[in-house]
Amino acid sequence: MDEYGLQKINLTMALISRTTVFPPSAACALAFALTASFSLYATAQDNYEIQVYGSDTVPPRSTMVEIHSNFTVEGSKTVQDGVLPTNHAEHETLEITQGINDWAEVGFYVFSSIQPDGGWQWVGDHIRPRVRVPESWRWPVGVSLSTEIGYQRAAFSTDTWTWEIRPIVDKKLGPWYFAVNPALERSWHGQTVNQGVAFSPNAKFSYDFTRKIAGGLEYYASYGSLDGFLPLRDQQQQFFPAIDVDFGPQWEFNFGVGLGATRSTDHLIVKCIIGRRFSWPHGSGAKLNNSQQ
Repeated sequence: MDEYGLQKINLTMALISRTTVFPPSAACALAFALTASFSLYATAQDNYEIQVYGSDTVPPRSTMVEIHSNFTVEGSKTVQDGVLPTNHAEHETLEITQGINDWAEVGFYVFSSIQPDGGWQWVGDHIRPRVRVPESWRWPVGVSLSTEIGYQRAAFSTDTWTWEIRPIVDKKLGPWYFAVNPALERSWHGQTVNQGVAFSPNAKFSYDFTRKIAGGLEYYASYGSLDGFLPLRDQQQQFFPAIDVDFGPQWEFNFGVGLGATRSTDHLIVKCIIGRRFSWPHGSGAKLNNSQQ
């Protein structure tokens, strides 16, 4: 990353630290407004669900509903390989995850995009079953495995049918948290079918500054096919200084500002994830209880 990129990271970290004193809605609004002043060239990429997974699954008889809001402040400005530009596009993803038992869940995604001059459009849908190592096994780290398959319209992705398998390993050490997702991706229909399996690692570390606020760095990348990684300039690599705020056991909140480190990456993205867990009755006469994990 060049000197200007490092200056952007320093400025973004300062922005994140200042937004922690505001309510969630104010923090998102402030960061969206301030980051609109940055400018760099970037090529097209998909940014609908920007998240490093932890190993936990949603408990049985519970449903997690999340909204992923990602705004590309500076991205591609022209149609590339038939894909619409990302510059100033707002991506909204609805994620609904249902707990099956103590070690399994199923998630469903609805992707949408709001183009600056094209209105709100449906992009596609994915389904994601996931299993984890039960806590009763007493492994020293959390481990789970998800697989995701789905469809995206050709106007928004060069690959319309895709598959992903994502190992997940994480660990909590006092105030520190670490997670790594060495994902493997495969296109079943589209431009990269002949490239085989691609390697797309994600990682995260954070530190609990208070009982309610954790801050750290998230990393997202796509290196290319396992048969031979792409040159660095053609890889996708992003760094997201991010915060997580604990508003209660049934809530999830994550906010970050992403900086692209290569020419093939959208160079400035603001993301905000808000989730709410709902727990359901154990029987027909039970009352709804939202306090259960």
